Amino acid sequence: MATKRMGASELVIDNKKWTVFLTSALEGADTLPVSLQVLIENVLRTVSDPDRAISQARAIVEAGLAGVPGPEIEFMPSRVLFQDFTGVPVFVDFAAMRDAAKQCGGDPELVNPRIPCTLVVDHSVTADCSSVPDAAEQNARLELERNTERFSFLKWSAKSFDEVKIVPPGVGICHQLNVEQISRVVLPAPATSEITDALGFDTVVGTDSHTTTVNGIGVLGWGVGGIEAEAAALGQPISMRVPRVIGIKLTGKLAGGATAMDLALELAYRLRAIGVVGCLLECTGPGVRELTATQRATVANMTPEYGATATFFPPDEAVLDQLALTGTDEDDIRLVREYLKAQGLLSDPDHERVWSELIEVDLSEVTPSLAGPSRPHNRVSIADLPKRFEESLKDHGRTKGESFSVHIDKHQYELGHGAIAIAAITSCTTATDPAMMIAAGLAAARACELGVYSRPWVKKIFAPGSHATTSLLARAGLLEPLARQGFDVCGYGCMSCIGNSGPLLDGMEKLAATCELTSVLSGNRNFDGRISPDVAQNYLAAPALVFAYALAGTVDRNLELEPLGEGNDGPVFLRDLLPTDAEVEACLQAVLDPLVFQSTRLSAQKGSQAWQDLPEASGSTFPWDPSSTYVRRPPYFEQVQASDRFSITDAACLAYLGDFITTDHISPAGAIGRTSPAAQYLRERGYDEASFNTYGSRRGNHEIMMRGTFANVRLQNKLAQGKLGGWTLDPISKEIVSIYDAAVSATEAGRDLVIIAGKMYGSGSSRDWAAKGPALLGVRAVIAESFERIHRSNLIGMGIVPLQFMPHEDATTIGLTGLESFTIEPVDVGRAGRSATTTRVVARQGETQVSFEVRVCIDTPTEALYLGAGGILPFVLQALLVSNASEKGA
Repeated sequence: MATKRMGASELVIDNKKWTVFLTSALEGADTLPVSLQVLIENVLRTVSDPDRAISQARAIVEAGLAGVPGPEIEFMPSRVLFQDFTGVPVFVDFAAMRDAAKQCGGDPELVNPRIPCTLVVDHSVTADCSSVPDAAEQNARLELERNTERFSFLKWSAKSFDEVKIVPPGVGICHQLNVEQISRVVLPAPATSEITDALGFDTVVGTDSHTTTVNGIGVLGWGVGGIEAEAAALGQPISMRVPRVIGIKLTGKLAGGATAMDLALELAYRLRAIGVVGCLLECTGPGVRELTATQRATVANMTPEYGATATFFPPDEAVLDQLALTGTDEDDIRLVREYLKAQGLLSDPDHERVWSELIEVDLSEVTPSLAGPSRPHNRVSIADLPKRFEESLKDHGRTKGESFSVHIDKHQYELGHGAIAIAAITSCTTATDPAMMIAAGLAAARACELGVYSRPWVKKIFAPGSHATTSLLARAGLLEPLARQGFDVCGYGCMSCIGNSGPLLDGMEKLAATCELTSVLSGNRNFDGRISPDVAQNYLAAPALVFAYALAGTVDRNLELEPLGEGNDGPVFLRDLLPTDAEVEACLQAVLDPLVFQSTRLSAQKGSQAWQDLPEASGSTFPWDPSSTYVRRPPYFEQVQASDRFSITDAACLAYLGDFITTDHISPAGAIGRTSPAAQYLRERGYDEASFNTYGSRRGNHEIMMRGTFANVRLQNKLAQGKLGGWTLDPISKEIVSIYDAAVSATEAGRDLVIIAGKMYGSGSSRDWAAKGPALLGVRAVIAESFERIHRSNLIGMGIVPLQFMPHEDATTIGLTGLESFTIEPVDVGRAGRSATTTRVVARQGETQVSFEVRVCIDTPTEALYLGAGGILPFVLQALLVSNASEKGA
């Protein structure tokens, strides 16, 4: 019975009895950060063995009170959120697992999600068309034409798998829909054999690292790799160590003109310097109450840029108000309120809690800023931007003063380095907060009044995060001035932030080889080569600032002092353009209405007629098309290398990399380069360049993705002899070839491969292909100075062993060249998951030999089980088959 489990209690709401698990049952829990209380409730309710549940809950309390990382716990999220770039491969893997189950004599339908899974199609649309009234319709048509195969596969997935909901293209981005439509803060929990009618905290993991957005409304969630999300969807708890929780004490109030984006960039700058990798952040203090729920969501969205796991804002009255605003039923809001009261979370917002560390941030000191040219934490003030730009220009071997001619719409313009090629008000970060979108609209209206307009060489992209955003702007009368400035709505999806910016304007692409082109966008990622392969520097900023720079046309200008351009009555400055906070607030109060969100929620379910008319297969297993270049059955289950002991002999180094190698450097993203191995693969199958589409849209085809692994045009591989991009030294022929060709050469010669890297290997978005691609290329281990949390987990999930140089050592101090052959002494995988384990690496080059110790970064026993099985997918499949066999035997 549920009442025998610790913390189980009865809560009556509207005459209905619920079982709830109160964290107050554990002594000291009420002084812990709320995020840890959420984890306590989760293990008390979801860990199947009551004694183990109690043990894990107490471990959370002990670690939290001590302010240190704790032992392994089993976290079972309420649901999983996918975007289509990372979600399609997940369902491709599910389909492949069904085939494997069938081949093993099992029932294919054993492979079925056990918890709700929502996939939002939001990463497929590209800004091919912009600055025309029907841009959104044109881009949606192209999106459907290019992605018919994968969209049909997704429709099969929704029909074939239980607990799967697909949100069609053209509705919005997953993060904003998660806040506006999907999240409930408190949810009825899935029934089990011993617990029925249970309520619990709404928790989520997602295959996009910015799943953390939902932390802004009191829902604990974070990004995981697609591999880890697959296991959670199939009912496997996520193995994690109890994290340290760092308190972010917010005081004061944002000064006039400062936005939630500015606060997020300030936190990225400060927290990256401190180092918060692997930690939970929880915001506390009186400043929290000065932020709206959507401002909090903006701050939470940027968590991966801080390096942390989550930035949690405990649920409070502002969250309940947000639920009401977005159309949540009154009965559901009452359920949330009563549950939170039972957990003691609405009574005292200033309740003293125990933190591992407390960092104070005065909101009044936050000022408008940007970040760039290639890191979200590289904050820079408006006044200092020209200097930052010039420094980066010199780093790229260029100097100011050159002039370049470009023809746009039959007019000739003389541009200098720093010319803005793309200005994108994009949905990834800031569209969640309507105040920032209204501010951009008011700035556009003011610019039209003053007679100053965006520059003709700037490609303007406007991609709202949901139709609710568009409706609010329309009610405020601001869509029209934005369109007059070239910012017509061009689609509902993650465009520039993910690299789907489309081609530059005619003439600008030709300048890229000689002119240092730039972009300004209101997104959360600006890594090298991400926004466009033709843009060298990328800067993040709030939407109103993005609009202002579109008027200036260059980042090489101090907008604090210099004009944006000439208006009807002379120069127009930034100060003339930006609205006051009072103007923004007055506009918001006039247009915010629950009916806006209710109407857009209803229209989101069916999708366009074209979506509804797409063909879809039937049956429990998917009928793979061998000629498809979008969806192919991956070979993971045929290539499994399962062993309790791991070792490598005579491996070659595929790439010798430096610090901050992001998943964007590793995982294929953006456009498929016309000379790349992936392009060659497509040409051999009859596709011309116009039909290549993007890597992201072809993530369901492992042949494309492995050819695009490490193919980023900005990758610096020390083995490539100075050649930028996806090149390396072939370990057999000793020639400079593509990384894919070198991997094929090594595989044919029977040699395993390793990667050598520096600090924070795998930082950035949670991309499963950053692990899947190297695994398919034959990489068995990565030796780095440090790893980003999600990517380390993903490597293990694909059977790749993460190894870390010992403190104060790196490849340079050891004397590695990358030309050696590498032997890694045997590692007892199971022991590595239970204690700090090291092993020895022997690197030989001719008569020279160097040996050094490395730490085996397998942090939990569960990770050891995954690695021993050859990866997380083979482990889950085997567990399902064994469980089913046991049930039949019983």
